[in-house]
Amino acid sequence: MDLTPTQQTILAMIAERLEADGMPPSQTEIARALGFKGVRAAQYHLEALEAAGAIERIPGRARGIRLLHPVGSPQAQSKPGVASANDDALRLPVLGRVAAGAPIGADAGHHDYVVLDRVFFSPSPDYLLKVKGDSMQDEGIFDGDLIGVHRTSDARSGQIVVARVDDEITVKLLKIGKDRIRLLPRNPDYLPIDVKPDQDFAIEGLYCGLVRPSR
Repeated sequence: MDLTPTQQTILAMIAERLEADGMPPSQTEIARALGFKGVRAAQYHLEALEAAGAIERIPGRARGIRLLHPVGSPQAQSKPGVASANDDALRLPVLGRVAAGAPIGADAGHHDYVVLDRVFFSPSPDYLLKVKGDSMQDEGIFDGDLIGVHRTSDARSGQIVVARVDDEITVKLLKIGKDRIRLLPRNPDYLPIDVKPDQDFAIEGLYCGLVRPSR
């Protein structure tokens, strides 16, 4: 069976939900978790998994998906975590969490890898960070989202950045004035962060898209 990395990710998601909840994810949940613009892309990959003999779909049932092989068996995978030459996919490490609220300590330890379609990000990300908090909700960034980060120390005013203030990491809208730098939330319940001259400040990267894991 020759599955793309995206299909392997969906297969692993199905197995995880079956084990945790006793039922598979819906097509809407799959589309949301993988960043698809609609359920048609999820349907396409489920059809491909069924054609490959990895799953069986039961007609007439909204969550009628059954695994035909344990995930991880030779029948259920090809080369996990490796994109084929013709597959425009990214294998991204999840490097901890970043605050969308008050800054929190950054946990840079490697937690997991996620395989995602390159088309959902611009520019291409180097890693993912898990968001904690809701201060960027007006930009569509919510608690628990995985945001793609393009590693760079350069950013323009008006861009959403991952920034370090002393030893803390946060995601905010960057505003560069004549005499100060501000990190702005996108939620009226939060106050801007004014970077003081004596603080250790650096841009860690640019926000370049997100993935919303199934809740």
